[in-house]
Amino acid sequence: MRLTSWTDYSLRVLMFCAACTQREQPPTISEIAEAHGISRSHLTKIVMTLAGMGLLETTRGRGGGLRLLKPAHEIVLGDVVRQTETDFTLVECFDAAHNTCRLNGYCRLKGVLHEAMAAYLQVLDGVTLADLVEPLPAAKAPRAAGRGGRVPGIAGLPLRGVR
Repeated sequence: MRLTSWTDYSLRVLMFCAACTQREQPPTISEIAEAHGISRSHLTKIVMTLAGMGLLETTRGRGGGLRLLKPAHEIVLGDVVRQTETDFTLVECFDAAHNTCRLNGYCRLKGVLHEAMAAYLQVLDGVTLADLVEPLPAAKAPRAAGRGGRVPGIAGLPLRGVR
């Protein structure tokens, strides 16, 4: 399964916010857009959707930015993917209304793919946002990670307003 860019960017926003929870100033849409090379207007739509899902709090003005509404260890990756992906129809036969496959009823591919999708989501259900931003072990971490003044889990990104 391939995630849409909408889900990919949603996860990046949430991870960025989780990695910045210790900062005095919360991250902004502009900061995240610049860090990931994503259109600010596109990211604004994603942030508003995440806020509507009860995952983010947005504050305008000086000192404003984005904050997680729940602790990162309570945000389950599988839940986020289910809410941000619009189509889990891996093959035509998953959609009874549009299925024209002549093998329908004889083919076992549909069952295998359903099982694979369930396993995929089960793995994601075992991962929280906190798991995604934990520092990597020293042997696996990029050289820029772990140095003072950097956002944990986001190599090369400087901290702003650290307490």
